[in-house]
Amino acid sequence: MLYSGIDIHPKVSYCVVGTANGEIVKEEKIKSDKNKIEEFYSGLGKVKVVFEATTNYEYFFEVFEALGCEVVLAHPFKTRAIAAARIKTDKISARILMDLLRADLIPASYVPQKDIRDLRKLTRHRIFLGRYRTQMKNRIHAELIKKALRYPGPDVFTLKGIKWLKQLNMPLIDSYVSIFKSIDKELKLAENKIKISGKNYPQVRLLVTIPGISWYSAMIIYSEIGDITRFPSEQQLFSYAGLVPTVHQSGDNCYYGSITKQGTKNLRWILAETLLVHIQCCPDSKITQFFYRLKKHKPTNVARIAAAKKLLQVIYHMLKNETVFQN
Repeated sequence: MLYSGIDIHPKVSYCVVGTANGEIVKEEKIKSDKNKIEEFYSGLGKVKVVFEATTNYEYFFEVFEALGCEVVLAHPFKTRAIAAARIKTDKISARILMDLLRADLIPASYVPQKDIRDLRKLTRHRIFLGRYRTQMKNRIHAELIKKALRYPGPDVFTLKGIKWLKQLNMPLIDSYVSIFKSIDKELKLAENKIKISGKNYPQVRLLVTIPGISWYSAMIIYSEIGDITRFPSEQQLFSYAGLVPTVHQSGDNCYYGSITKQGTKNLRWILAETLLVHIQCCPDSKITQFFYRLKKHKPTNVARIAAAKKLLQVIYHMLKNETVFQN
């Protein structure tokens, strides 16, 4: 078995291959291209490779999987904590990764199966469209405020409202409306795909039994969590979602701060959003009662985070035991 550390960049990458004893077999800076990677690793036999979880990790992951290599994805934040160096070059970074891999000290990142990765792309695309659409709404509202204009109805972003906006004959608003309509169309297409895809997953069908969780919300939760069995306890899932407090301990003193906010921000966001809907449509649930009980003597945001964590606890046991929501 050979071990390889790779410092990946969009254009070029530095690759180091060594034995279990650390003897360098091959190292070279190559283009970050499928053909060049295959050429470099051809004839080396069985190789275990490691590289950091960068934005474009999926491309390299699939290339190395096709080559028959065992792939380990290193957690960038935790790897830097282990292997901090004053002098940092691509060559040094690649060698450090290889040495950590040989010693089995790589803090690995979770790589979901391809179908889950595809779900993540779909749901994150929908999240992006939703936020972009909100930006366009805000810009239109800002232009109306500048001109002291106010739509007489409750919502300007209806068919009648859009028609009213066009009658204003304001070029900037016309441009924003055109962008808004295009985004809205793409958003609805994405939501339809999400609903169709979600029905194929029993985990998603379980999640939509929770009041306040739609197909869209359920798909985000499931795609971000992935395989629930990788979390031996609910505490590990809380940590993955960044819903655990920071801890500073020195001697006999121990201080707890705000939540870490590490891990997947999309999961934290959708839990907080669906919690509000759950509270409104299910006033008798234990989660809702927990929220209002905590809100009596804690700030609203603190109560909301704690209740979101309680909701995640329910989700964990539902997925773990394959049961529907029980109030």
